[in-house]
Amino acid sequence: MVRLSLDSKLPSLGTTIFSQMSALAQKYQAINLSQGFPDFDGPDYLQQRLAYHVAQGENQYAPMTGVRSLTKAIAQKNKTLYGDTIDADSQVTVTAGATEALYAAITALVRPGDEVICFDPSYDSYAPAVELSGGVLKRLPLQPPEFRVDWPAFSKLLSKQTRLVILNTPHNPTGTLWQASDFAALWQAIKDFPVFVLSDEVYEHICYNPGGHVGVRSHAQLKERAVAVSSFGKTFHMTGWKVGYCIAPDYISSEIRKVHQFLTFAVNTPAQLALADMLNAQPEHYLGLPEFYQAKRDRFIDALSNSRFKVLPCQGTYYLVVDYSAISDMNDVDFCVWLTEEVGVAAIPLSVFCGQPFDHKLIRLCFAKQQRTLDAAAERLQKI
Repeated sequence: MVRLSLDSKLPSLGTTIFSQMSALAQKYQAINLSQGFPDFDGPDYLQQRLAYHVAQGENQYAPMTGVRSLTKAIAQKNKTLYGDTIDADSQVTVTAGATEALYAAITALVRPGDEVICFDPSYDSYAPAVELSGGVLKRLPLQPPEFRVDWPAFSKLLSKQTRLVILNTPHNPTGTLWQASDFAALWQAIKDFPVFVLSDEVYEHICYNPGGHVGVRSHAQLKERAVAVSSFGKTFHMTGWKVGYCIAPDYISSEIRKVHQFLTFAVNTPAQLALADMLNAQPEHYLGLPEFYQAKRDRFIDALSNSRFKVLPCQGTYYLVVDYSAISDMNDVDFCVWLTEEVGVAAIPLSVFCGQPFDHKLIRLCFAKQQRTLDAAAERLQKI
């Protein structure tokens, strides 16, 4: 009998730090501020509409690109919020979460040997997707506490092999935002190169900037070569539903859909119909998210003001980055393990978002939690 062996396509990957820290939190009965999910439920109306559509028998395959009532609602939302005119039929694709949209876009755009630029810290799904497509990931570090792009350094990374730039705003894990000036700088850098842009905007409605969210499609030239990705899980506190979408010009969307068709084919029908109803009937939900999460952010920051942690600015997302250098000399991974086991609060080390050494004493705390959860966590953190 032949003994089979399998060379891994992703040999350096194991269980994600998010799963590890959540498992550790459960083992030690710690308050879990590590993995980015709410400990409260989504809107009642959305739940009711899901049950309604299930009861109405809307339980078979949806159209591959998305239920039309949902793609139309997405297009209308973008028109209302951003003045962005989108063709719901050819430019919006509903996906099994934002992660699938990111994977499908990278797979559609990147060829073996292509170079892809991302900004570290960066979300952990980017690198594996690039690697599986045969691409070469080039990382540009963002330096704390501002985590702004060094545009001269970015320009030096560009080459004839550059195919794609991946950005994230509002930014996980640092809570920073891209401004219109950043998109202008990106365009000036890449306009003479055949480079596409993938903009991860899953926290678009959790933005504390007085002017609101500024996305890649706000730039007239960039949007003609860009994919913008968003997430209903983040917007409606329903991360387990795994429904997201991407918006791109027709010629890019058609290629993304070829991948999507044979990756998931379609997203579950009743959830799409319920989300369409929610977008149309209760836009005040996503319009109120900045105020909702800013109240949680501000109260948590105030509670931590009596601790030895230093809180970095947070302009968006539902994460705080805190500096623990006044507490320990441990590296961030060891500190997070210690914090979970000994203090009873689970966090995420920022170094896991980086492909290069990251020696800063910084960790990420998720504040998408009920107030009693945050108060209990703050009480424990104040005692260190």
